[in-house]
Amino acid sequence: MTPCHDEATAAHRPRTLLIVLGDQLSPEHPVLATLDPAQDALWMAEVTAESTHVPSHRARSALFLAAMRQFAERRRAAGLTVHYRTFDSAQGPEQEHLGGALEHDLAYLQPQNLCVLQPGERRVQRGLENAAARHGLRLKIREDPHFIDTPEAFGRWAGSRRELRLEHYYRKLRREHDVLMDGEAPAGGAWNFDASNRGSFGRQGPGLIPEPMGFTPDAITRGAIDDVRTHLPHLPGELEAFDWPVTPEHAQAALEDFIRNRLPAFGTWQDAMWTDAPWLYHARISAALNLHLLDPRAAIREAEAAWHDGHAPIEAVEGFIRQILGWREYVRGLYFHFGDDWHAWNALDAHEPLPRLYWDTDTDMTCLAQAVGQTLRLGYAHHIQRLMVTGLFAQLLGVEPRAIHAWYLGIYVDAVEWVELPNVLGMSQYADGGRMASKPYVATGRYIQRMSNYCRHCRFDPGEATGERACPFTTLYWDFLDRHRERFARHPRTALQWKHVERMDPERLQQIRDRAGELRRRLREGDRL
Repeated sequence: MTPCHDEATAAHRPRTLLIVLGDQLSPEHPVLATLDPAQDALWMAEVTAESTHVPSHRARSALFLAAMRQFAERRRAAGLTVHYRTFDSAQGPEQEHLGGALEHDLAYLQPQNLCVLQPGERRVQRGLENAAARHGLRLKIREDPHFIDTPEAFGRWAGSRRELRLEHYYRKLRREHDVLMDGEAPAGGAWNFDASNRGSFGRQGPGLIPEPMGFTPDAITRGAIDDVRTHLPHLPGELEAFDWPVTPEHAQAALEDFIRNRLPAFGTWQDAMWTDAPWLYHARISAALNLHLLDPRAAIREAEAAWHDGHAPIEAVEGFIRQILGWREYVRGLYFHFGDDWHAWNALDAHEPLPRLYWDTDTDMTCLAQAVGQTLRLGYAHHIQRLMVTGLFAQLLGVEPRAIHAWYLGIYVDAVEWVELPNVLGMSQYADGGRMASKPYVATGRYIQRMSNYCRHCRFDPGEATGERACPFTTLYWDFLDRHRERFARHPRTALQWKHVERMDPERLQQIRDRAGELRRRLREGDRL
């Protein structure tokens, strides 16, 4: 691929230059149909800063690059001019940033108009707007029709509501888009089957589950992988197992594979975990959705059809649709509704550094070694591993919200800030003070014991809070309740948890405090737990 400032490029003065970002790769991109190949052009750029402003997993960077290159090649084949900037195009450190690269190329291209779909990260939007302004251009930002709702519509719904709860918003979208509805009533007689979707495998384990469909890298994808190794050698994570969908056809095949082979049992075991079993019944399509390789409406439509056809029960289908129509739209709405305030929130006054074990898995805690280990190997962990293992430990420990946010944003292949930031700072860390979740999602190691077999292989005892064999999760849980007693003791949804602390023997409570302090000290100093 050639840099966009060669002689041919300099001679081309587009009427409209469409910026296509790495998470806006839909073949139904709404601006594409309006472009005139004789007068308009696309601009795309690979810049190292998008992989280094937070340390990006190698597989995440390779996925974005591979999907972008596939998209660009198809647009060229369709007759459009694509100015594609590769890593090799950068002439100086300022061009290693998206805004700097655009600013440099605008001097050559000199378009009359500049437009982009709504970026999924406000930092990116500011960089592009500043680059355009320095060339006297206004960046036109178009609403992204990939999503089912808009930030403006979410804002109208939010209005003056005191609580912005997912369940209320989800029901609104179900009604508006006639999804899983029986007239005015919810299909199956209930809006939410979450209570039926919390099964654990028991001692027998998950049994044989069809492995998700993988996609052997072609020449374009292999080139992207090689370039990540060459240009970004210090990134975390591994690339050997890379087989993610990088085209719309791949994404559709992955969806169909999930619907056919794993959706029927997804509901029951969507929260379960098991040693050395990263995929279980999960769909593995979130990255394809977030890069816009897969239309969320298609995923909803096919899942609903599976219920109508008798292929999958309502509990599984509703649980899957809630993640897309409900949760995905909800967190995007929250991201734009609260804007840059997200980055400043630290309601629980958490300031611990992120432990080294999040980068090297050097720990005797089997649950963390498993969740972080598969994350570094694959760039993937499912939602309970993220919320109730890596996220829970960070919250109980008191990790500074920006530090754990940066880890999640960089380390998962499906991470884009609009979806990651509310999930981490709101749902996982309660750093937003309850704007998203009504209470902190905290538990002892007993939760992990119930939902997995991790504790069977661990030297720590989830039933113990003190002593050398005490599970760090359990110690830190009681310490968390103690430290935040004033804030939550009279909270209607948490008062019962905090009453246990009030009834605790003072001597035992002091032992827990001492043990928690020792854990924090050891982790700060880089010691192994």
